[in-house]
Amino acid sequence: MEKIKIVIAGPRGKMGREAVKLVQETEHFQLVGVIDRIQDGEMFSENVYTYTDPVQCFTETNPDVLIDLTTPESGKVHTKLALEHGVRPVVGTTGFSEDDLQELSRLAEDKGIGAIIAPNFAVGAVLMMKFAKMAAKYFEDVEIIELHHDQKLDAPSGTSIKTAEMISEVRKHKKQGHQDEKETLQGSRGADFNGMRIHSVRLPGLIAHQEVIFGMDGQSLKIRHDSYNRASFMSGVKLSVETVMKLDILVYGLENIIE
Repeated sequence: MEKIKIVIAGPRGKMGREAVKLVQETEHFQLVGVIDRIQDGEMFSENVYTYTDPVQCFTETNPDVLIDLTTPESGKVHTKLALEHGVRPVVGTTGFSEDDLQELSRLAEDKGIGAIIAPNFAVGAVLMMKFAKMAAKYFEDVEIIELHHDQKLDAPSGTSIKTAEMISEVRKHKKQGHQDEKETLQGSRGADFNGMRIHSVRLPGLIAHQEVIFGMDGQSLKIRHDSYNRASFMSGVKLSVETVMKLDILVYGLENIIE
Protein backbone atom coordinates (compact mmCIF):
# COMPACT_ATOMS: atom_id res chain seq x y z
CA MET A 1 0.00 0.00 0.00
CA GLU A 2 1.32 3.43 -0.95
CA LYS A 3 2.03 5.60 2.08
CA ILE A 4 -0.20 8.59 2.83
CA LYS A 5 2.01 11.63 3.38
CA ILE A 6 0.79 13.65 6.37
CA VAL A 7 1.45 17.05 7.94
CA ILE A 8 0.28 17.66 11.52
CA ALA A 9 -0.64 21.13 12.79
CA GLY A 10 -0.38 21.45 16.56
CA PRO A 11 2.13 18.63 17.25
CA ARG A 12 3.02 19.82 20.78
CA GLY A 13 -0.56 19.80 22.08
CA LYS A 14 -2.03 16.86 23.97
CA MET A 15 -4.08 15.76 20.96
CA GLY A 16 -1.24 16.59 18.59
CA ARG A 17 1.21 14.35 20.43
CA GLU A 18 -1.23 11.45 20.15
CA ALA A 19 -1.63 12.13 16.43
CA VAL A 20 2.15 12.15 15.92
CA LYS A 21 2.33 8.78 17.68
CA LEU A 22 -0.51 7.43 15.53
CA VAL A 23 1.14 8.47 12.27
CA GLN A 24 4.55 7.15 13.29
CA GLU A 25 3.08 3.79 14.33
CA THR A 26 0.82 3.28 11.28
CA GLU A 27 2.64 1.45 8.51
CA HIS A 28 0.91 3.17 5.60
CA PHE A 29 1.18 6.69 7.10
CA GLN A 30 4.24 8.91 6.70
CA LEU A 31 4.87 12.11 8.68
CA VAL A 32 6.50 14.64 6.33
CA GLY A 33 6.21 17.87 8.34
CA VAL A 34 4.63 19.66 11.27
CA ILE A 35 3.17 23.16 11.59
CA ASP A 36 3.78 24.99 14.85
CA ARG A 37 3.92 28.54 16.19
CA ILE A 38 7.58 28.20 17.20
CA GLN A 39 10.80 26.35 16.30
CA ASP A 40 10.64 27.21 12.58
CA GLY A 41 13.16 25.19 10.59
CA GLU A 42 14.10 22.92 13.48
CA MET A 43 14.07 19.16 13.03
CA PHE A 44 11.01 17.66 14.72
CA SER A 45 12.03 14.06 14.15
CA GLU A 46 14.19 12.22 11.65
CA ASN A 47 13.83 13.99 8.27
CA VAL A 48 10.76 15.87 9.54
CA TYR A 49 10.97 19.63 9.99
CA THR A 50 8.88 22.23 11.81
CA TYR A 51 7.28 25.06 9.84
CA THR A 52 5.60 28.20 11.12
CA ASP A 53 4.38 29.05 7.61
CA PRO A 54 1.73 26.56 6.41
CA VAL A 55 2.15 27.54 2.76
CA GLN A 56 5.88 26.85 2.89
CA CYS A 57 5.16 23.54 4.59
CA PHE A 58 2.65 22.45 1.94
CA THR A 59 4.91 23.57 -0.89
CA GLU A 60 8.08 21.90 0.37
CA THR A 61 6.64 18.64 1.76
CA ASN A 62 3.87 18.03 -0.81
CA PRO A 63 1.59 16.19 1.65
CA ASP A 64 -1.60 14.29 0.88
CA VAL A 65 -3.33 15.12 4.17
CA LEU A 66 -3.24 17.81 6.85
CA ILE A 67 -4.27 16.74 10.36
CA ASP A 68 -5.20 19.93 12.22
CA LEU A 69 -5.60 19.80 15.99
CA THR A 70 -5.05 23.46 16.85
CA THR A 71 -7.37 26.32 17.85
CA PRO A 72 -10.54 27.45 16.07
CA GLU A 73 -8.81 30.53 14.65
CA SER A 74 -5.76 28.67 13.36
CA GLY A 75 -7.82 25.70 12.23
CA LYS A 76 -9.93 27.83 9.90
CA VAL A 77 -6.84 29.39 8.32
CA HIS A 78 -5.02 26.07 7.95
CA THR A 79 -8.05 24.32 6.44
CA LYS A 80 -8.53 26.97 3.77
CA LEU A 81 -4.83 27.10 2.90
CA ALA A 82 -4.65 23.31 2.71
CA LEU A 83 -7.54 23.12 0.24
CA GLU A 84 -6.09 25.94 -1.84
CA HIS A 85 -2.83 23.95 -2.12
CA GLY A 86 -4.46 20.62 -2.93
CA VAL A 87 -4.02 19.10 0.52
CA ARG A 88 -6.89 17.17 2.08
CA PRO A 89 -7.64 18.50 5.60
CA VAL A 90 -8.74 16.32 8.51
CA VAL A 91 -9.73 18.80 11.20
CA GLY A 92 -10.56 18.16 14.84
CA THR A 93 -10.91 21.82 15.71
CA THR A 94 -14.36 23.13 16.63
CA GLY A 95 -15.75 26.63 16.11
CA PHE A 96 -16.58 26.55 12.38
CA SER A 97 -19.67 28.62 11.53
CA GLU A 98 -22.21 27.67 8.89
CA ASP A 99 -20.70 30.32 6.62
CA ASP A 100 -17.23 28.85 7.17
CA LEU A 101 -18.45 25.37 6.26
CA GLN A 102 -20.19 26.61 3.12
CA GLU A 103 -17.08 28.47 1.96
CA LEU A 104 -14.84 25.47 2.60
CA SER A 105 -17.33 23.10 0.94
CA ARG A 106 -17.28 25.21 -2.21
CA LEU A 107 -13.49 25.29 -2.16
CA ALA A 108 -13.24 21.50 -1.74
CA GLU A 109 -15.64 20.95 -4.64
CA ASP A 110 -13.76 23.44 -6.82
CA LYS A 111 -10.50 21.62 -6.09
CA GLY A 112 -12.11 18.18 -6.38
CA ILE A 113 -10.59 16.93 -3.14
CA GLY A 114 -12.01 15.70 0.15
CA ALA A 115 -12.06 17.31 3.57
CA ILE A 116 -13.32 16.09 6.93
CA ILE A 117 -14.16 18.34 9.87
CA ALA A 118 -15.15 16.40 12.98
CA PRO A 119 -16.24 17.98 16.28
CA ASN A 120 -15.34 14.66 17.93
CA PHE A 121 -13.07 11.87 16.67
CA ALA A 122 -14.10 9.33 19.31
CA VAL A 123 -16.13 6.59 17.61
CA GLY A 124 -18.17 6.07 20.79
CA ALA A 125 -19.11 9.74 20.88
CA VAL A 126 -20.31 9.55 17.28
CA LEU A 127 -22.44 6.52 18.11
CA MET A 128 -23.84 8.45 21.09
CA MET A 129 -24.96 11.20 18.72
CA LYS A 130 -26.52 8.68 16.35
CA PHE A 131 -28.37 6.94 19.21
CA ALA A 132 -29.58 10.31 20.51
CA LYS A 133 -31.02 11.15 17.11
CA MET A 134 -32.84 7.80 17.07
CA ALA A 135 -34.26 8.37 20.55
CA ALA A 136 -35.40 11.91 19.73
CA LYS A 137 -38.05 10.50 17.40
CA TYR A 138 -39.82 9.18 20.49
CA PHE A 139 -38.72 11.57 23.27
CA GLU A 140 -39.29 15.25 22.49
CA ASP A 141 -37.93 16.53 25.83
CA VAL A 142 -34.16 16.40 26.06
CA GLU A 143 -31.26 18.16 27.72
CA ILE A 144 -27.54 17.80 27.02
CA ILE A 145 -24.80 17.99 29.64
CA GLU A 146 -21.24 18.16 28.31
CA LEU A 147 -18.23 17.98 30.63
CA HIS A 148 -14.65 18.86 29.66
CA HIS A 149 -11.28 19.80 31.14
CA ASP A 150 -10.91 23.38 32.33
CA GLN A 151 -8.49 24.34 29.53
CA LYS A 152 -11.11 23.97 26.80
CA LEU A 153 -11.61 27.29 25.03
CA ASP A 154 -15.14 26.99 23.63
CA ALA A 155 -18.50 26.39 25.31
CA PRO A 156 -20.70 24.64 24.59
CA SER A 157 -18.59 21.96 22.95
CA GLY A 158 -18.74 21.24 19.26
CA THR A 159 -19.96 17.73 20.04
CA SER A 160 -22.93 19.00 22.07
CA ILE A 161 -23.90 21.45 19.34
CA LYS A 162 -23.60 18.73 16.71
CA THR A 163 -25.73 16.44 18.88
CA ALA A 164 -28.40 19.13 19.21
CA GLU A 165 -28.34 19.73 15.46
CA MET A 166 -28.85 16.02 14.76
CA ILE A 167 -31.70 15.82 17.28
CA SER A 168 -33.32 18.88 15.69
CA GLU A 169 -33.46 17.06 12.36
CA VAL A 170 -36.13 14.71 13.79
CA ARG A 171 -37.56 16.74 16.68
CA LYS A 172 -40.15 19.47 16.34
CA HIS A 173 -39.19 22.74 18.00
CA LYS A 174 -40.43 22.81 21.57
CA LYS A 175 -39.65 25.20 24.39
CA GLN A 176 -39.08 22.94 27.37
CA GLY A 177 -39.90 23.58 31.01
CA HIS A 178 -42.72 25.61 32.53
CA GLN A 179 -44.05 28.43 30.35
CA ASP A 180 -43.55 30.88 33.21
CA GLU A 181 -40.09 29.62 34.14
CA LYS A 182 -37.66 32.35 35.20
CA GLU A 183 -33.95 32.16 35.92
CA THR A 184 -33.23 33.68 39.32
CA LEU A 185 -29.55 33.35 38.39
CA GLN A 186 -28.93 34.11 34.71
CA GLY A 187 -27.60 31.15 32.76
CA SER A 188 -28.72 28.55 35.28
CA ARG A 189 -30.85 26.75 32.69
CA GLY A 190 -28.00 26.56 30.18
CA ALA A 191 -27.90 27.51 26.51
CA ASP A 192 -31.13 27.35 24.51
CA PHE A 193 -30.91 25.41 21.23
CA ASN A 194 -34.30 25.14 19.51
CA GLY A 195 -35.95 24.91 22.91
CA MET A 196 -33.68 22.20 24.32
CA ARG A 197 -30.96 23.04 26.85
CA ILE A 198 -27.19 22.50 26.70
CA HIS A 199 -25.15 22.70 29.91
CA SER A 200 -21.34 23.02 29.99
CA VAL A 201 -19.15 21.82 32.85
CA ARG A 202 -15.43 22.68 33.03
CA LEU A 203 -13.28 21.00 35.69
CA PRO A 204 -9.69 19.81 36.03
CA GLY A 205 -9.36 16.04 35.83
CA LEU A 206 -11.96 15.67 33.09
CA ILE A 207 -11.16 14.89 29.44
CA ALA A 208 -14.33 14.77 27.32
CA HIS A 209 -17.73 13.51 28.47
CA GLN A 210 -21.33 13.99 27.39
CA GLU A 211 -24.72 12.83 28.62
CA VAL A 212 -27.95 13.21 26.66
CA ILE A 213 -30.98 12.92 28.94
CA PHE A 214 -34.46 12.27 27.52
CA GLY A 215 -37.61 12.40 29.62
CA MET A 216 -41.31 11.70 29.32
CA ASP A 217 -44.04 10.79 31.78
CA GLY A 218 -42.92 7.90 33.94
CA GLN A 219 -39.52 7.27 32.33
CA SER A 220 -36.17 8.68 31.27
CA LEU A 221 -33.40 7.60 28.94
CA LYS A 222 -29.75 8.55 29.39
CA ILE A 223 -27.11 8.11 26.69
CA ARG A 224 -23.56 8.83 27.86
CA HIS A 225 -20.07 8.69 26.43
CA ASP A 226 -16.77 9.17 28.28
CA SER A 227 -13.28 9.68 26.88
CA TYR A 228 -10.76 8.92 29.60
CA ASN A 229 -7.68 9.80 27.56
CA ARG A 230 -6.87 11.41 24.23
CA ALA A 231 -5.85 8.12 22.65
CA SER A 232 -9.61 7.46 22.45
CA PHE A 233 -9.81 9.94 19.57
CA MET A 234 -7.14 8.35 17.39
CA SER A 235 -9.27 5.57 15.88
CA GLY A 236 -11.45 8.29 14.38
CA VAL A 237 -8.43 10.25 13.15
CA LYS A 238 -7.05 7.15 11.43
CA LEU A 239 -10.41 6.38 9.83
CA SER A 240 -10.74 10.01 8.66
CA VAL A 241 -7.28 10.08 7.06
CA GLU A 242 -7.99 6.87 5.17
CA THR A 243 -11.47 8.02 4.14
CA VAL A 244 -10.59 11.58 3.09
CA MET A 245 -8.32 10.17 0.37
CA LYS A 246 -11.44 8.75 -1.32
CA LEU A 247 -13.61 11.89 -1.06
CA ASP A 248 -14.08 14.86 -3.36
CA ILE A 249 -16.35 16.85 -1.03
CA LEU A 250 -16.24 18.24 2.51
CA VAL A 251 -17.83 16.05 5.18
CA TYR A 252 -18.80 17.61 8.53
CA GLY A 253 -19.09 15.07 11.32
CA LEU A 254 -17.63 11.60 11.71
CA GLU A 255 -21.14 10.17 11.80
CA ASN A 256 -21.33 10.71 8.05
CA ILE A 257 -18.51 8.24 7.34
CA ILE A 258 -19.52 5.63 9.93
CA GLU A 259 -22.26 3.31 8.70
